[in-house]
Amino acid sequence: MKFETLAIHKGNQVTDQNQPVVQPITLSTTFIHGNETGALYTRAANPNRTSLEELIAVLERGEDAAAFSSGNAAGTAVFQALEAGSHIIAPNDMYHGLHNSMTMLFKRIHEVTFVDMSDLEKVKTAIKPNTKLIWVETPSNPLLKVTDVRKVAEIARKVNAILVCDNTFATPVFQYPLLLGADIVMHSSTKYFGGHSDILGGALVTKKKNDFWEKVKLVQKVGGAVPSAMDCYWLTRSMRTLAYRMKGHAEHAMILAEYLSAHPKVGKVHYPGLKSHPGHEIAASQMTGFGGVVSFEVKGGAAEADLLIQNLKLFANATSLGGVESIIERRAAVEGPDTLTPPNLIRVSVGLEHTDDLLEDLDQAFAVL
Repeated sequence: MKFETLAIHKGNQVTDQNQPVVQPITLSTTFIHGNETGALYTRAANPNRTSLEELIAVLERGEDAAAFSSGNAAGTAVFQALEAGSHIIAPNDMYHGLHNSMTMLFKRIHEVTFVDMSDLEKVKTAIKPNTKLIWVETPSNPLLKVTDVRKVAEIARKVNAILVCDNTFATPVFQYPLLLGADIVMHSSTKYFGGHSDILGGALVTKKKNDFWEKVKLVQKVGGAVPSAMDCYWLTRSMRTLAYRMKGHAEHAMILAEYLSAHPKVGKVHYPGLKSHPGHEIAASQMTGFGGVVSFEVKGGAAEADLLIQNLKLFANATSLGGVESIIERRAAVEGPDTLTPPNLIRVSVGLEHTDDLLEDLDQAFAVL
């Protein structure tokens, strides 16, 4: 079956005797011993979570998936599954939540080296004898850098390191990291999977079930950072429209990126769909669409960026992304004093409003500068 069909039918596991068209929500925290599925306790397994995990696994072309209560919980589970003393190579512009997980929670437990993952020589130079994990985020958050997953996979294989790719921005609608050579794919399902800014969640998908994956599943089960049955239900429901939402987000993002590129008050636009983007050719070789996030740098500084945001009416000044509504944010203000993000950089999660309305709103806000 094609992606759109799988998204609608694969996660809909109906076992209720009344045969409803939509899978029921199983709220019970415990199950009768000896039941057919072997369910025991909802932290270990729940019918709605099983359906969600099966759906995410098949959409990402993996063998198995594990759902978590947040994207940070999903990423942190990978770090927890590593042997103590492991060395990690990660992007220097990665999502700050997982950056903090590496540097705060696992300080003195693991080593980490942050590099520009779009520069393969820097990745190679960062390799150490104890390198066990290479973390890729492409396109990256918030600079929209592109990493050649195939080339980094070759580097990882040579040193027997696990390659994990954060596919949150692209989603499997536009990119299949496992087919490009990654071992595990990570998602903040809060974002495009949920798609409506009302569900918190995360997920991991493995190319193959192996010993390391069993450790990840153990962290999920014993650590217990799992989504509720209700969240799993809503997330599975939302993913039915993922393909169509992503096509709309990408179409609108390209329109905004082209508008911003031609605007005299914008210094730089970061969007891999633009031919001027340094990673455009690589992105085009491994993606079928370029996603719904655009970043741009306002001429001037933080004050000018803040003023622009304050005068927008349709763009919500908020953290997060992937919802049907357009969300805008000056990222450096959120990431803190140690951020490498330029202070005048604005990240836009382009929503599904009519682009004429979005451009008109930007016109009137820019007029204030």
